[in-house]
Amino acid sequence: MDNPEKRVVDFIKEHHVLTLATCTENNPWCSNCFYIYLEDENCFVFTSDDKTKHVQHVLNNAHVAGSVVLETNTVGKIQGVQFNGTMERPGKELASIAKKSYLKRFPYAVLMKTSLWVLKPTFIKMTDNRLGFGKKLIWGKEK
Repeated sequence: MDNPEKRVVDFIKEHHVLTLATCTENNPWCSNCFYIYLEDENCFVFTSDDKTKHVQHVLNNAHVAGSVVLETNTVGKIQGVQFNGTMERPGKELASIAKKSYLKRFPYAVLMKTSLWVLKPTFIKMTDNRLGFGKKLIWGKEK
């Protein structure tokens, strides 16, 4: 499957905090994570403590959802992405690329005792009101 179109990728790369939604045993949870986006691999990269509720959820159910938004009060400037996909620990090759890239953006993370995670989207919907009210850009297949 091709990567999302450039406008979507550019928006994701302009930001650095995503809201992550997880669920296990009918118990939903949201958390916020500092992230980077690896365009070539089409994945979000972030770190998290293994004891967090969202990681514990993912160990039981790797299917997640999330969003990245631009905060604005101006309706004509509303932009954001909503997505779903799977969250996992990266394999050895991806881990090397992901860790290097993540620490370049967030060098203080080297001091934290966290694990590296990747979120591989399977569906992304971007709303961009600058292109017209309620304009949506869709990538992937929604499950």
